[in-house]
Amino acid sequence: MGTDNFRKEYIELVASVREYMEEQLKLGFIETELREPEQQSPYADFDLPALATDAGNCTKCPLHETRNSVVFGVGNTNADLMFIGEAPGADEDRQGEPFVGRAGQLLTQIIESGMELKRADVYIANVLKCRPPGNRNPEVDEVATCSPYLIRQIELIQPKVIVALGSFAARMLLDTKIGITKLRGEFHECNVAGLRVLPHKKPPVIMPTYHPAYLLRNPNAKRDVWEDIKKVLAFLAQG
Repeated sequence: MGTDNFRKEYIELVASVREYMEEQLKLGFIETELREPEQQSPYADFDLPALATDAGNCTKCPLHETRNSVVFGVGNTNADLMFIGEAPGADEDRQGEPFVGRAGQLLTQIIESGMELKRADVYIANVLKCRPPGNRNPEVDEVATCSPYLIRQIELIQPKVIVALGSFAARMLLDTKIGITKLRGEFHECNVAGLRVLPHKKPPVIMPTYHPAYLLRNPNAKRDVWEDIKKVLAFLAQG
């Protein structure tokens, strides 16, 4: 075969392949393959009951050695509003439910008296599902190990708004090192890598605010939190 004929057939082959690819793209048959692979939760195929069972048996980090309970989450699994805190405390570790101690009672008051909702209307969870000994701050590797559970909870619940209670929740959801004082009071885009949102839904917006435990030590900050909560109510009222 001559060089000119070979070049001609090669060009025709390339044109045919390009035409085929463009047709397949228009039909949507190869769109997924051409996208860059997305990082996603390792529990992508888990529903909430399966996820809770897996978390209940988790031994992926040393916190399982000192826990009494795995504190998975509680509330309306179709909620428009999620509250996400840092980690269980002693009361939560005993009862297996988030925010049931003094800080939890204050959160319940904010929800029920301030927002005029029922606690059961929202969904409440923590970044960590097990209590760190002595209520110490979560360690980086603990957050990295446990946060996929929370990511999948968000994917399954598909809330419109997440109130991030305290620095650790805000930093995890926004992928930032900025402190809560600078973050609070404004909505932020969720920055969780690989978070999957249903086609008819939008990614949740994040409202960082002070943790209720901080308010117990600094009652003057309650006014700031109430201002943040009013913005959340206004956002939800928009539908």
